[in-house]
Amino acid sequence: MQVRTTERTPVFARLRRTTQADWQELVDAPLAVAALVFLAAYSYEVLANPDATGVTIAEVIIWITWVVFVVDYLVNFYLAEHRLKWVSTHLLDLAAVVLPMFRPLRLLRLVSLVSMLNRTVGEKFRGQVVVYVAGASVLLIYVSALAMVDAERGHDGGIQDLGQAIWWAFVTVTTVGYGDYFPVTAEGRMIAVAVMISGITLIGVVTATFASWIVEKVSAREEAEEALTRKEIIELGDEIAALRKLIEEKVVA
Repeated sequence: MQVRTTERTPVFARLRRTTQADWQELVDAPLAVAALVFLAAYSYEVLANPDATGVTIAEVIIWITWVVFVVDYLVNFYLAEHRLKWVSTHLLDLAAVVLPMFRPLRLLRLVSLVSMLNRTVGEKFRGQVVVYVAGASVLLIYVSALAMVDAERGHDGGIQDLGQAIWWAFVTVTTVGYGDYFPVTAEGRMIAVAVMISGITLIGVVTATFASWIVEKVSAREEAEEALTRKEIIELGDEIAALRKLIEEKVVA
């Protein structure tokens, strides 16, 4: 028993010295790769109609990547300073590792690929948000379409292939909602609710980003005008001082 404790101690001691930021920087790329593998396996399972062996291989890959996400969640939980607060602000992550039906939504972690590329450019936060929203929108549409085909195919409904599902996902995310395609299964409707909420959130982010851009432009113009006014006041003060000095010299003379 003592030997066991001794073997484990260095690992946990090293982990305790690691911050969440350090951990996330370390695992961002591996998790992005794992998410890509997850996406490929899930797409193959849903779209390729594989035989029993293919399904088994895809399921094994999916569960292995799921275990990777579980480990990431547990380590983040362990490293969090305020663990209950961290859990309450990462409910989707919790759902992704606890509820198998939420596994496709966990693929939004793929946005880390976009954020890593954007990080190297060094743009302002607004630029990062725009890139994030664009990447998240594409991924949300594809992943939700994939999940919808998986849930609806074979049932008495209109969504039977990826093309129909992508059209449904697009009009749902953009909150247009034509109604020509709609889910009929309970799982499909739950996916639809999640997509609707995500679409509203994305539109809110875009609106807030645009408003922030307008405020920034107005503020920049006001700052430029204030700087010009300050410069003119300083120049006027210098002219007054020069005139005063000239008057004093003439009075003395």
